[in-house]
Amino acid sequence: MNDVRHDEIRQAVRQQYSRVAESEGCGCGPACCGETTATADTLSQALGYSTDETALVPEGANMGLGCGNPQVIANLKTGETVLDLGSGGGFDCFLAARQVGDSGKVIGVDMTSAMVSKARANAEKGGYRNVEFRLGEIENLPVADGTVDAIISNCVINLSPNKLRVFAESYRALKPGGRLAISDVVAFAELPKDIQRDMALFTGCMAGASLISEVKEMLKTAGFQQIRVAPKDESKTFIRDWAPDTAITDYVVSATIEAIKPAT
Repeated sequence: MNDVRHDEIRQAVRQQYSRVAESEGCGCGPACCGETTATADTLSQALGYSTDETALVPEGANMGLGCGNPQVIANLKTGETVLDLGSGGGFDCFLAARQVGDSGKVIGVDMTSAMVSKARANAEKGGYRNVEFRLGEIENLPVADGTVDAIISNCVINLSPNKLRVFAESYRALKPGGRLAISDVVAFAELPKDIQRDMALFTGCMAGASLISEVKEMLKTAGFQQIRVAPKDESKTFIRDWAPDTAITDYVVSATIEAIKPAT
């Protein structure tokens, strides 16, 4: 994939999620792909969030997006510094902030200025003092080397046209012994060319999915160890609703992705 194509994809994703932030478009999930009367809380609970988690965050932070709950595998601890890739309205950041406490810190990075503004307003509304949001691309993280204990992300890395760069940047930002805890869409079969070229399916978190074997290889190339990609077959139920007129679930599934940066 050449640089021009990379830029086209980034621009399409940025435009799409600017519309999401302004409640005029759709992103990943049935919250806006197709007709639904489900609330954002209901949609997130179907992805694995508890009723307590959806009730804890400021109104507007949970947008019903994503493909899982990275909090389940992150094992966050008091005092840790956490980085959220593609932080959106701040939902996962605010949940993480409660786990790391006042002595910890959470940094959200998003490429869409409208999302960053929305998240900052939500943080102010909720009185979060240990959370900050930075504008930037996940391929070029605005984070210093070796400063983060854990990286979380929910259905965002599939949107990147350069996932190896994302994993390399994640590795750089993590402290020795730091960890990835990600929920994302991955492919278990080669996507047909017509699906790969469909920009609506790309910005909808499906057409950009990499094969599980490719994800593992990219993580290994970036330097990670203890790599684990665990597909969740039950996720096909909601992914099917994202593109009901396609056979998308013949190719992709949500998965948890875990990896460790070596301690030495």
